[in-house]
Amino acid sequence: MANDLLDRRSAGFVLWSPHEPAKAPTLVIGEFQAGTPPVVANQRRLDLAHDGGLAGLWSIPAAACGLVDGRVYHYWFDVEDTFPGHATGARILVCDPAATATDWRVAERNQPAAVTKFTGGKLAACDPSGDLVTAPAAVAMGLLPSNNQMVIYELPAAWTRQPPGGGSERGVGTFRDVLALVERDAEGANFSDLHILAPGHSYLLDLGVNAVELLPPADSIFQREWGYGTSHFLAPDMELGFPDGYSWPTTNGDLRRLVEAFHRHGIRLFDDVVLGFAREGPYQHIAFDEFHIQFDSRNPPQGDADAWSSRAGEARNDWGSKLFRYVRETNTYDPTDGTVHSHAPARAFMYTYGFRWMRDFHLDGLRLDSVETVANWDFVQEFTSRARAQFRARWKAAGLADDGADARFLSVGEELNLPLDLLRQGRLDALWNDNFRKFIRPALLGRNEKDEPSFEWTVRKAIDCRLHGFWDGAQAVNYVTSHDVEGPSKERLCTFLRYNGFGEDDIERRTKLAFVCLLTAAGIPMFLAGEEFADENDIFDIHGNVSNDSGKQTDPVDFSRLQGDRNAWRWRVLEYVARLVKLRTTHPALGRNEVEFIHTDFTEGRRVLAWKRGADDHPVIVVANFSDFESGPEYRINGWPAGRHWRDASQGRDVPDEWAGREQLFRWEAKVYVAAG
Repeated sequence: MANDLLDRRSAGFVLWSPHEPAKAPTLVIGEFQAGTPPVVANQRRLDLAHDGGLAGLWSIPAAACGLVDGRVYHYWFDVEDTFPGHATGARILVCDPAATATDWRVAERNQPAAVTKFTGGKLAACDPSGDLVTAPAAVAMGLLPSNNQMVIYELPAAWTRQPPGGGSERGVGTFRDVLALVERDAEGANFSDLHILAPGHSYLLDLGVNAVELLPPADSIFQREWGYGTSHFLAPDMELGFPDGYSWPTTNGDLRRLVEAFHRHGIRLFDDVVLGFAREGPYQHIAFDEFHIQFDSRNPPQGDADAWSSRAGEARNDWGSKLFRYVRETNTYDPTDGTVHSHAPARAFMYTYGFRWMRDFHLDGLRLDSVETVANWDFVQEFTSRARAQFRARWKAAGLADDGADARFLSVGEELNLPLDLLRQGRLDALWNDNFRKFIRPALLGRNEKDEPSFEWTVRKAIDCRLHGFWDGAQAVNYVTSHDVEGPSKERLCTFLRYNGFGEDDIERRTKLAFVCLLTAAGIPMFLAGEEFADENDIFDIHGNVSNDSGKQTDPVDFSRLQGDRNAWRWRVLEYVARLVKLRTTHPALGRNEVEFIHTDFTEGRRVLAWKRGADDHPVIVVANFSDFESGPEYRINGWPAGRHWRDASQGRDVPDEWAGREQLFRWEAKVYVAAG
């Protein structure tokens, strides 16, 4: 598989601009020079020319630029500024929209330099270090889990630590830090002082998760909060490959090594992609009207299809960024196939973005941010279909049977209103199931969901995603907490429980209960990094106040909470969760759709439910107590299957046959039983 624009970039500098400028774009090129501040030295300006009669394509051959073999070059394009409200004819330096590496150390007005290397008479993608971009090494793809066996770990780039003097220190969890969460012989970078990142440890392998979703790793103007404001889509974020104290960014290489480590250990990689908008992207200046739309959401243009979401009468929301146009067409060069025809330029640009990440970073799944912000279901379907085709090709190249590929690639849409037609029409494979959070959080307080009159059905609707319209568990991604930690009942779970007045004993009990529900419910379980050890919000105070303009998507993960004697209870939570994760990723019953509630007890003071997952031949049974009731030495479960031996997987112990279905039950406790024979 190929992409015409990316192929052309080896022969010279190429700029695609559907906007026809009054004056040709100019290449501004030089070499990085360290200093205070660093600069791009020896700059030269070279005019680009129309390329081969292809409308909208400008280029200059590398051979015409006087480059020296083996050297790394930094460059921008000088273009006519089309941003609304800027002076007509004004010029601006912009980053190459197709840059595979950026260098923010030498940015011009929020536009970092793009980076390339001249070698063997051609341009080659490289990091500022000069290391060439290469695809990850091939692995045994059969090690990757199927969709219904996954447990997804949602991992941000924003990390924090608690220094000895108190307070918190915020930093970037780089690709090297994440690598140290996987490889036992790797060492952390910005967080090398964390004992879980020291050589000899493999935190993620011990936890047992088999899929990691990197919150948007593409290059962003934001200084690694969560990254929901992508600026340069084809480049990984420079900060993630530039640890403190390092001389050069090695972003592409670091991400490649991380991908290889994930795949060696059978961990799938999900990319969190932001398709709806860009923040300070080059095309906002190069060709604004062809790529973007700007309007007052209180008075959207009635006749412009790009202004509206798929919900009748509801305008798109730009979230402070610039929305992409996916409807209006322009007759211009198409970077995907090299032809000139009428098409929506933003679509073709995004297909190029997806192609590059699938090719060079071997993604195993996509999480599409805010599908209603994207607002074009045809485009969403085509974007994911192209990615799936590349995954299938990689699967086939590994010599594996064709029927296994689709079970190991998943396109997930985030849209909290659950537009199930996206699934019915085959646009996406799955959706975030925010209903799990909405129903399980009140249950953890012993309350009904606000619109549900029954506690029993509050729990049932959390555990069985089919009650919300899904017809297969692999279509619903369940979570107790996501990265959207702003607002009532959306905080980190531990913080939520503290808000409700609970101390650590109750928090430990209810956190364990929450994970039992999450990891035994129908659907794909996902949890935000840190929830497995009851991490807390650091930006929020106990009253819900935040120390920045918005608490949404800014609170980091604090792995240092696993250190110190005062955090022994967090280790108990972590070890409990790890046992459940191992069960979820290995037991076939939890990958099936069947959910049968076999016992309910709502006599005075009690809220006890038991449910069975899987078929009768090899079931998992959960007994969950959502109350302060404690049974004494025996509590009987009605309808307990006879003639089997049982093991309590949540505690890692065998159950004496005479106690099967009648064990003691403690307050706010759940037990997970596996048929052992």
